Amino acid sequence: MASIRKLHRQLIKKERSAVEITQEALDRIAQLEPQLKSFLYVTADRALEQARQVDAKISRGEEIGLLAGIPIAIKDNMCTEGIRTTCGSKILENFIPPYESTVTQKLAAAGAVMVGKTNMDEFAMGSSTENSAYQVTANPWDLQRVPGGSSGGSAAAVAAGEAVVSLGSDTGGSIRQPASFCGVVGFKPTYGLVSRYGLVAYASSLDQIGPFGRSVEDVAILLQAIAGHDPKDATSLNLPIPDYVSGLLPSLRARSGIKIGVIKETFGEGLDPIVEKTVTKAISVLQESGAEIQVVSCPRFRYGLPTYYVIAPSEASANLARYDGVKYGFRYPDADNLIEMYQKTRAQGFGAEVKRRIMMGTYVLSAGYYDAYYLKAQKVRTLIKEDFDRAFSQVEILVCPTAPSTAFKAGEKTADPLSMYLSDLMTIPVNLAGLPGISVPCGFDDQGLPIGMQLIGKPLGESRLLEVANTYEKATDWHNYKPQGI
Repeated sequence: MASIRKLHRQLIKKERSAVEITQEALDRIAQLEPQLKSFLYVTADRALEQARQVDAKISRGEEIGLLAGIPIAIKDNMCTEGIRTTCGSKILENFIPPYESTVTQKLAAAGAVMVGKTNMDEFAMGSSTENSAYQVTANPWDLQRVPGGSSGGSAAAVAAGEAVVSLGSDTGGSIRQPASFCGVVGFKPTYGLVSRYGLVAYASSLDQIGPFGRSVEDVAILLQAIAGHDPKDATSLNLPIPDYVSGLLPSLRARSGIKIGVIKETFGEGLDPIVEKTVTKAISVLQESGAEIQVVSCPRFRYGLPTYYVIAPSEASANLARYDGVKYGFRYPDADNLIEMYQKTRAQGFGAEVKRRIMMGTYVLSAGYYDAYYLKAQKVRTLIKEDFDRAFSQVEILVCPTAPSTAFKAGEKTADPLSMYLSDLMTIPVNLAGLPGISVPCGFDDQGLPIGMQLIGKPLGESRLLEVANTYEKATDWHNYKPQGI
């Protein structure tokens, strides 16, 4: 599908209607879903009604915003009033929220058209979207491979042209890593910039909602719509939101003296050689565009993975305790007593990966182990943040690969959880420090699979980060490539 700006021009010039654009997206979904499986369900009736409302505004001569009439997909862990929200889990199979998440409320107010809820790893726990209780999403570039996770459905939907943009959530890389695997742009904002009200919690100190798009500008437009303070979210930052869209610049030379730091710990052992070569070449493009490149060190970067897998499961253990069969969601029907009902509800309602992380987190938080594991992990988290602070005293933006490899085959790592966890090696430290990060397409491997470059900004450095990403995008054409044969 075309970009947001191009579709907006077509709408205001009355070259196309919002209903026509929406129907095109719905037809594309109907055509591709049997093989792609990006969506858990499609909200066709609601989408067409929203589109008709936009067309009515245009016919009355009213002004519309950039997102009005634009088809958008929503990850299925964001509450949508009156529409099922399952988090990819059997335990919430029939859960229909009685309220709307802040981000979807903002998008509806902007006139965006929600075409459906996308598939995801159960409760956002995974790196491949293979942990969904319902289906396995395919990568549009190679249907035998995974789209990444946990927001794989949202990434695949944009890559395949089923939606113009989409929303995902990022706890340890779940926007940026699938963006890299699917050859699209994925943005994880500063923690607290976007409200988490209505986002079903996985790890509350790490979760953040963010956009997918085919271009940096599309991502900036979507971020502009969802960012901002929300009194319903205690972690929401009460700060003015800059104009991310008009701030995009055509060249780094427009602002001289920008320094970009290459994180040396992210290169070398464990990184696919073709990914290393491709990202190194992309960094040279930034240099040719006017940036000053220097190597910086974040010595505790490699401790991000073990730190995350102590903190995140601990928070998940607490957050998922609410799913007990009493208040809402699935309940085991034939229990003889309350304890049996609790046990069998959770045993049958949760998948293997969710159970694994609940058990890890419960163990870490138990008496005698809290100080040895959880408290120590929080101290290491502080050290990781200090490394970033030190690096940002020398440079304005940091750069590294988004993922250590390109998309792997479905089933390849399901029997080896530790190998699966390594997929988020490059992205997790950014969440631990609460920083903004973006993945942009920067090339392909020898099998034609996309490779992403990750740019990391200072806290609330979204504007500068988007400028640099946009500059790289304008200097290359990787974002214009689309999957063939679907």
